[in-house]
Amino acid sequence: MSTQSHACCTVPPVVTDGYKEKGEFITINGMKTYTTGSKDAKSAILVVYDIFGFFPQTLQGADILAYGDKEKQYQVFMPDFFDGKPADISWYPPDNDEKGKKLGEFFNTQAAPPKTLERIPKVLEEVKSQRSSIQEWGIVGYCWGGKIVNLVSQEGTPFKAAASCHPAMVDANDAPGIKIPFAMLPSKDEPKEDVEKWQKAVKVKSIVQWWPNQVHGFMAARGDLKDPAVKSDYEKAYQLLLNFFHDNM
Repeated sequence: MSTQSHACCTVPPVVTDGYKEKGEFITINGMKTYTTGSKDAKSAILVVYDIFGFFPQTLQGADILAYGDKEKQYQVFMPDFFDGKPADISWYPPDNDEKGKKLGEFFNTQAAPPKTLERIPKVLEEVKSQRSSIQEWGIVGYCWGGKIVNLVSQEGTPFKAAASCHPAMVDANDAPGIKIPFAMLPSKDEPKEDVEKWQKAVKVKSIVQWWPNQVHGFMAARGDLKDPAVKSDYEKAYQLLLNFFHDNM
């Protein structure tokens, strides 16, 4: 599956520093939730952030998804699944024992997938009760969020299309059960073998687009947008997401 480029989908100029988000913070299912986009839009996207929480690069990405497609606007929602206690970005990369221990603990507690998976249906239900215009949902996840997206795209999924950006914990066992069109955007830091096994096992319409010059996290908290090469790939990757959702929702 290749993703066509659409004239209607254009990433607005990317702000490299001091980004001011276009949306607002509301409370959904008891969680502080960033929301952006037209409140009349019929399509919505749930964003599952990376373990570092609300970062300007991730909020800017949500705004790009909300407004980048002139023909199809989206309401975008990004809940604070870590309840105000994200991981500290200084722990990454885990290049010593202490950082590795802190990250490991975080993944086993705050970021344990079942905790987030059980909240997602409640989030959609509450949003729907407030925004009756929404008729369909897509989902995007970064890093840890990319794993959540794999797990939530299985039988009975409420989503129509899914994207996993520089995903953590890629597992071929997740792939056969995926039931919706799926885009995976691995970076140079994702294990090639794991992604290739996943790609062979997936049975639905899917796209795997590598970003061989970019680090794990470049579309979210770890994206150094002051670096022109990073900024350029950040733009291209969001362009790909816009085209993918345009085609599959």
